[in-house]
Amino acid sequence: MLFENLGTPSLLLDKDILEANRKIMQERVEEAGIKLRPHMKTAKSIEAYHLATEGGFDGITVSTLTEADFFANGGVTDILYAVGIVPSKLAEAQRIQDKGVKLSLITDNLSVITALDDEALRLETTFPILIEIDSGGQRGGVLTESDDLIAIGKALKASRRLSLEGVMTHAGHSYHCTTPEEISEIAEQERLAVVNASKRLLAEGLPCPVVSAGSTPTAVFAKSFEGLTDIRPGVYMFGDVDQMFIGVCRSNEIAASVLASVIGHNKAAKRILIDAVGLALSKDTSASEFSSHTGYGLVCDLSGKVLEELYVESVHQEHGLIASVSGDLPYEDLPVGSRVRILPIHACMTVAAYEQYEVHSSDGELLAKWDRVNRW
Repeated sequence: MLFENLGTPSLLLDKDILEANRKIMQERVEEAGIKLRPHMKTAKSIEAYHLATEGGFDGITVSTLTEADFFANGGVTDILYAVGIVPSKLAEAQRIQDKGVKLSLITDNLSVITALDDEALRLETTFPILIEIDSGGQRGGVLTESDDLIAIGKALKASRRLSLEGVMTHAGHSYHCTTPEEISEIAEQERLAVVNASKRLLAEGLPCPVVSAGSTPTAVFAKSFEGLTDIRPGVYMFGDVDQMFIGVCRSNEIAASVLASVIGHNKAAKRILIDAVGLALSKDTSASEFSSHTGYGLVCDLSGKVLEELYVESVHQEHGLIASVSGDLPYEDLPVGSRVRILPIHACMTVAAYEQYEVHSSDGELLAKWDRVNRW
């Protein structure tokens, strides 16, 4: 039986699929003549980093300073920390820089720049800063046409220890689209938001060497990358059920899955119990209009083939419950003690519960264990 020596739940990673996914994105950026700065917030693995950057630019994006430190220890020398920086984190950022890393930071807040500059002066160091632009996601960022954009740019230029590195944005709202056409429209909004922001800065005599955009859906469906210097997709390497529903990948292009054991049959309730629970799969569900019967993950056999109609309907602290769209469950095919694989709804959240990947080939051969970094 495939994976018979692994405990459950375990986090599986198909290296063949991972390599195929990263190759497609690398070819896309090469054709566009821009850099790929992969976001490692999903993978969080040195080995995955080496695959993602093979044959291309070696810079990456991270979402925590713990990730930045982990990758710095692994030899990465160009890192963008793509979460708004605060003065209290600069000492930790300096320690990472001191390992030989160019660590770029971001802000969207004029009032914090003086405090950042003062702290950088106290630390006797410098930091490159990108201005975050809101391209429609309505999370972080200033609007392209706002007065704040220019004010922040001028404040950075006038600072003693900070430098203006450019502009960046993330079209996170692309995850809520339902068609490739919608995603293409958001991709163009995303591109124009940072390109036009860079033009405004340049018109004021301010530097803007980096014009960075990024999300997996927009990276896949963008019709133009003109004016961008790099893109920062992340989950493209792994794929997940949510990405499948919006057309970014197919089920056989999802690299990560959770190995689970069948631990019970509740025939009265028409459910199969598994040991992949809320902590093993996460409690994220898909927002897609096509996801009424996906619950917390799709059920596959050990080869990775999706078992039609089956899905993880609910998860609890100690149990996961598999249901069927029709109500008919294959109890004989999935006896207690048998194993299944679950494709995650949101890979970023699912893989965060594990300290390592069980890396395997597409034919089920176990190849290696890859450590991951978690926490903040």
